[in-house]
Amino acid sequence: MGYIIKVPLNRIGYDFIPADYLPEGKDEYYLRFEQNKSNKNYRNLTEEEIRILELNNNESTDWNDVLVTDKFIPQQIKRSKFFGLVRIGDMEEVYLEYRDIRLPVGIYNSQIISCDLGDCVALHQVRYIAHFIVGNEVILLNVNEMETSSNAKFGNGILKEGDPEKSRIFLELCNENGGRSVLPFDGMQAADVYLWTRNRQDKELQKRFFDITNQKFNDIRGYYSEIGDRTVIKNSHTFKNVKIGSDAYIKGVSKLKNVTINSTSEAYTQIGEGCELVNGIIGYGCRVFYGVKAVRFILSSYSQLKYGARLINSFLGDNSTISCCEVLNSLIFPAHEQHHNNSFLCAALIKGQSNMAAGATVGSNHNSRGADGEIIAGRGFWPGLCVSLKHNSRFASYTLIVKGDFLHELDIKFPFSLVSNDVTHDRLVIVPGYWFMYNMYALMRNTNKFISRDKRSFKNQYFEYDILAPDTVNEIFTGIKEIKSAVSKSLNISDPLQWLNNNEKTTEEIFLDNAEFSKRKVLLLKPKESFHLFKKLVRYYAVCQIMEHVDPNGFNDNIKSLIDKGLKREEFENVGSQLIPVSKLDDLLNNLKSEQIDSWDEMHSNYRQLSSDYVQDKLQHSLASLQEITETDPQNWNAEFWNELFDEALQTKKWICDEIYNSRSKDYHNPFRLMVYESEAEMNEVVGKLEDNSFINLQSSEFENFQSRIKDFKS
Repeated sequence: MGYIIKVPLNRIGYDFIPADYLPEGKDEYYLRFEQNKSNKNYRNLTEEEIRILELNNNESTDWNDVLVTDKFIPQQIKRSKFFGLVRIGDMEEVYLEYRDIRLPVGIYNSQIISCDLGDCVALHQVRYIAHFIVGNEVILLNVNEMETSSNAKFGNGILKEGDPEKSRIFLELCNENGGRSVLPFDGMQAADVYLWTRNRQDKELQKRFFDITNQKFNDIRGYYSEIGDRTVIKNSHTFKNVKIGSDAYIKGVSKLKNVTINSTSEAYTQIGEGCELVNGIIGYGCRVFYGVKAVRFILSSYSQLKYGARLINSFLGDNSTISCCEVLNSLIFPAHEQHHNNSFLCAALIKGQSNMAAGATVGSNHNSRGADGEIIAGRGFWPGLCVSLKHNSRFASYTLIVKGDFLHELDIKFPFSLVSNDVTHDRLVIVPGYWFMYNMYALMRNTNKFISRDKRSFKNQYFEYDILAPDTVNEIFTGIKEIKSAVSKSLNISDPLQWLNNNEKTTEEIFLDNAEFSKRKVLLLKPKESFHLFKKLVRYYAVCQIMEHVDPNGFNDNIKSLIDKGLKREEFENVGSQLIPVSKLDDLLNNLKSEQIDSWDEMHSNYRQLSSDYVQDKLQHSLASLQEITETDPQNWNAEFWNELFDEALQTKKWICDEIYNSRSKDYHNPFRLMVYESEAEMNEVVGKLEDNSFINLQSSEFENFQSRIKDFKS
């Protein structure tokens, strides 16, 4: 346990850096002065100023160590104590107002130990603040304890001189056994975390990740905690080893310990009542409110933790929300939604645009012989109400899971699928392409929704929100292969295409292998419909890319130049919501291993370059996909080929628009939905008129534009 020691009173506020760690020729303030590079001319207090201070019930062990500027107003300092070197910036006879708070500039009823205070600060009832650099126009009201250790790390996974290795902070992600641990650092992105948690067998690569993280920092002791300009902190308890940006608003927190809080006037962060945040990093523009508990975590920019959420040993990507529930040992890519009190997520890699329903229990069954395994889910993962999943499981993009207990490991290879339990016949049922067939409105709205929610001011990475992209299209090809294999085996036929291309309704049941680790059957529903749907979507994807990125003037020459580069459908990897061709990703990691890339800043610069290349990579991928799905030689892509393709794409776009309307209109024509309203007029007042739906109306205008563009290409 800790113990209390006695030190002479005149040493309080001094010896912040232990003598053993103080460089030769340096005093204990050298790092403080580097952190707070001020061009102000500080001076000692005059005898008259000391007299006024003491008359106002202020005291200091040594007034010679209280330094001020020529704009010092001693009358605005009352009932306060000063220890060690304290520097006070300019003062004015004004008060600071923030919302409904109005406080005079100055220091009142506070105890200041070896701090730098900026211009026009208002410190009221700060019972203990030690070794802090406080910015300009900062309000601190009714704060209990603010302290700094000489070996403060501010949430970064580093060591300071003399620290034991066991004190290093790791984030134990994706797995409860710590086998995918990473070192957190300020500025860490989902892509960084993802790459580090993968390829654990590559010891050389893992060492490079470790090394470039350590290189970002030094092991020197003596950095002060910081509070940025115009930050407001009120009615809070404990702050220890914190770095807080400008314009933050912090109220009623229980504890902030070993954290960095990024904040600017354009992207200010707010932290509210009852929160306890320990060993973490918070990005720009975040909101953390109402009893949140977070330990060993990174919260990326423009994300929210609310209403008692628990985030432990986890990374949450940009533009995400977690409230009420518990998330452990998980790596979550951007645009994640989880806001129900009884959902639980553990030991998972969730690749973005995801939504966890109430009662969903993803992971941690505690029925294995060791630590639980992992769950990996592609973009758009949606486990429905009261879904319970077993480790290890893997899900393709946009998998929707129906309420139920899934007692066996799952490997769902079909994108846009519905997965359910047929309890009556004790079998798993999969409907590939379900979203397109039955809920087009929700599916297509996702793209617009996530784009509008992406509040990043500096978009250093291209986050892919489109439902048809290289990752989902590649999964479509996998799904087509799985359908053909299942048909061939279930019907014992060598040519499944003959059956799949037959439009006659059939009663045969098609079963899948290797979708569930159990002896029960897995039924594949609507294999014919999903097979033809998938092929149509690939063709539509190609046309959309061509229309967006190819100039219709000189169309043939433009397409030929793309074909001449060679068409080969390449695998893409979802790296923190940025899709990267696997070949380029391999080059990136090899360059890191060979030290051609030698810092995280250089890695981030490469992400930006890969983002710039992505549009062309995606276009090339779409043409390769078109070649493969049509089984044609690109050299034979003549006018007739393209005209048929454009006509089909127009029909597909019309079908999508119609299905968006139809899937939403069901809610207006369902008598059981109508029965809670006195009349149709009341329903329209409550939920809005169908014809006023902004998303549906947007689709109509998009279709007109699509139709016009098709004409340009066909001409």
